[in-house]
Amino acid sequence: MVIYSFYIFDRHTECIYSKTWLPPPPAPGAQPQHDISTSTTGAAVASSDPHHHNPNTLRSSRSAVSAANKASDDAKLIFGTVFSLRNMVRKLGGEDDAFISYRTAQYKLHYYETASNLRFVMLTDTGTLSMRNVMHQIYINLWCEYVVKNPLAPVEHKGGAGVRNELFELGLNQFITGLIGQASGQR
Repeated sequence: MVIYSFYIFDRHTECIYSKTWLPPPPAPGAQPQHDISTSTTGAAVASSDPHHHNPNTLRSSRSAVSAANKASDDAKLIFGTVFSLRNMVRKLGGEDDAFISYRTAQYKLHYYETASNLRFVMLTDTGTLSMRNVMHQIYINLWCEYVVKNPLAPVEHKGGAGVRNELFELGLNQFITGLIGQASGQR
């Protein structure tokens, strides 16, 4: 099992958390991309010294801003895809049918929606079974415990302000790492 990325969207369709572990495999004939593990809960900041013009610093700050923009664009595309597919499933199957996942040749997208309209999206490799229970566990054991019950955390994440909760991030990394380790031990 390979987990590429994880997103949380609020009820206002803003991406309030995203985490990338591995980039999805490139399409055949495509140029390889050099992505690294990122978390888009913060913004890129350039050098604080206005007289310091190191070209490496400028390049790295531009690439950090570019990576943040790419992550934001990816989140918007993913939410648009999920929104469209969810609406199509509801129109074709009725209100009782639910959109759970879809698979392409490159990845599988898993979807979980809570009663409070939080939307959890996970991208994995194509051979992964349903991750609906995993995302439910993330919601119950991590989100509710570390974000909802935190008195310092904002209730609404206005303007796409991301979730900045160290315990949530640590717990999510440990949970996913344990999940991957457990799956690789079963082979």
